[in-house]
Amino acid sequence: MKRFDRWTHYMHERPERPAYLLIADLIHDAIESGDFQPRDRLPPLRDLAVKLSLNYTTVTRGYAEARKRGLIDSRPGTGSFIRGKVPSIPPRNGSSYEMTMNLPVEPDSPDLVAQIRQGALNLFAHKDLFPLLRYHDFGGNHDDKEAGCRWLGRRLPAVAPERLLVCPGIHSVLVGLLTLLARRGGEICVGSLVYPGLKAIAAQLDITLHALECDGDGPMPRSFENACQTGQIRALYLNPTINNPTTLTLPLRRREKLADVALRYSVPIIEDDAYGMLPSASLPAMAELVPELTWYITGLSKCFGAGLRIAWVHAPTVRQGQHLAGAMRALTVMSSPFTNALAAQWINDGTAEKMLLAVREEAVLRQRMAARLLRNYSLQADAEGFHLWLRLPHCQGWNPSDVAVKLRHQGVSAVSSAAFCTDNNPPDALRLCLGGPNSREQCEGMLKNVADMLEYPAWLSTVAL
Repeated sequence: MKRFDRWTHYMHERPERPAYLLIADLIHDAIESGDFQPRDRLPPLRDLAVKLSLNYTTVTRGYAEARKRGLIDSRPGTGSFIRGKVPSIPPRNGSSYEMTMNLPVEPDSPDLVAQIRQGALNLFAHKDLFPLLRYHDFGGNHDDKEAGCRWLGRRLPAVAPERLLVCPGIHSVLVGLLTLLARRGGEICVGSLVYPGLKAIAAQLDITLHALECDGDGPMPRSFENACQTGQIRALYLNPTINNPTTLTLPLRRREKLADVALRYSVPIIEDDAYGMLPSASLPAMAELVPELTWYITGLSKCFGAGLRIAWVHAPTVRQGQHLAGAMRALTVMSSPFTNALAAQWINDGTAEKMLLAVREEAVLRQRMAARLLRNYSLQADAEGFHLWLRLPHCQGWNPSDVAVKLRHQGVSAVSSAAFCTDNNPPDALRLCLGGPNSREQCEGMLKNVADMLEYPAWLSTVAL
């Protein structure tokens, strides 16, 4: 316990920060410095509470926060242990398949690549480039918004250009919205499994994510209503179509019930519809069901390319859109005029439409491959999406984080459920992205590696961490 002597001193120096967060901070710092090594055992809760002169509940919350950040594992009867750092993933042109980021599939279509190139050449051949090199007002110019309205019109029947902002990616929009909606305190309601980027943003802004109970149809309306009754909820975050990571698409009835609760308590909805363009047949967006409360967000990163950093947010009202524009201007100044112009070019000349159809077609083929190779195991997937949710066999007693690390030694990259978990109770599951491998052949090789691991579990124990 001597190594924890300085913890007491440090906690006295930071009285403004909750003690349970400081415990997680100190565990993180000790891992980074090398003071803690993987498999090191942490003190029992009661022993550390005595050492730090804290109550048992505070230390319990500290360990729970550390688990949420993926720093430790806790198992009844054995205690809490350091997980250590996850090995870095080689770049995409290396030997491993990059699947930690949820990349869209890349269609093998020379004609489409030629059309993308020709559109860019046409833009720069005929466009006055000097205006693209200047500062612009945040939110995009008239042409950018017209193209955005055309693209969003696929999902929203009534898009108002005066309520539309062109932004540098969905992630930046989420930063701006959380800053705007929760800067005076309060909590953001989320499902029990959520996009890791949102967790990172909330942690950076010191915003609490309130995990809602979920069932097979998504966040439960009663759990949402109970949270709203506290008066602390500032927004409900939803990724309602092909959810990352579970691939769930919220049924219409569940969307309607969540919308009813939001209306009764006047709680804004953040609708992250990053994957909403992928299905050939889609359900009404939350922005259609409750337009006066919904911030609708979509972009091109999941249906064209992750490097095309452009997103559109449709605000509930013109005034609220102006407020968000002010927050976004302070955070990002503006979206790139070059990126906006390229996106508008490809939307207007039909390239974006062709790319979406090609991504969807390739995703369907890879999902069929995954269903065939992993047919003996429990997986969730959308036929037109490019990631899947693989549940590990309970009988093996595997830790998903360990499995993800060990798979990387076999050239497969996967993401453990802990990265998405918001309720400190991650399921035994992994998210696999079928868009990471460059080719269909590479994707098949990756899936075969996963199938071998599941069929021959003894193999897993032979791979050294």
